Amino acid sequence: MMAKTTPRPPRSRPRRVARAAWLVPTGLILLALVPMLAGALRLSELAGGAAVTSGNARFFASPAPVVIHIVASIVFCLLGAFQFVPSLRRRNRWHRVAGVVLVPMGIAAALSGMWMAVAYDLPDHDGVALVYVRLVFGALMVASIVLAVRAIMRRDHRSHGAWMTRAYALGLAAGTQAILLTAMSVVVDIDDQVVRVVGMTGAWLINLGVAELIIRRRRGARLFTPARPSGRGMRPGRGASTPFRPSQMPASRGAARASATDEQEDDRVG
Repeated sequence: MMAKTTPRPPRSRPRRVARAAWLVPTGLILLALVPMLAGALRLSELAGGAAVTSGNARFFASPAPVVIHIVASIVFCLLGAFQFVPSLRRRNRWHRVAGVVLVPMGIAAALSGMWMAVAYDLPDHDGVALVYVRLVFGALMVASIVLAVRAIMRRDHRSHGAWMTRAYALGLAAGTQAILLTAMSVVVDIDDQVVRVVGMTGAWLINLGVAELIIRRRRGARLFTPARPSGRGMRPGRGASTPFRPSQMPASRGAARASATDEQEDDRVG
């Protein structure tokens, strides 16, 4: 008589999905790591009374804007990364509390960046053109956050998520700028004013382009999500007398329903 073998339970798909969901915030935090470390070093320099040089004299002369910018940017980039985790977005309390913090931090980061652009003396590698570029993208970030707040007040979760995604992309541009300028330094002189304007502007545009792809992907996935069965409590294709039990739902339809729920949660980023 053959011994009975116990079938091996299938791997838990939700666990794999949950682990994969953390890849996005991890990548975003890594992208922001270089500017966050540079900002932390700047804060320690100001707090520790480091020697004043031509490179940091403007910060010692007026530390308020740079301190506000560094603190607000770090909080905005770190906390904003976790808004891309679906399991956290489903928690209404977490999402709302995080949003209450993200909105003022994002506006403070953008406005303080614009403040530094016009108040500080220009370094040798910067030029007037870069000042205008910073003002333009800073204003776009503030406008995106304001539009996101107006959208959520109208309970328009789709527009709210889209505008906050754009604002986060603009706020995270410092990380992209560090990578892009480092790559450009291999072939060109990044201290040249024209090269620096091209590199800084390109990083902002790259981030905005990625944000738009994410927004379009959400909308496209929603359009192709299968509709739910029209009969409540009834199995499609059977008579009205046949009850429909959730346990009898086909796996593909259950996955479609889970996908639809995830897409609704995606609209609430930020």
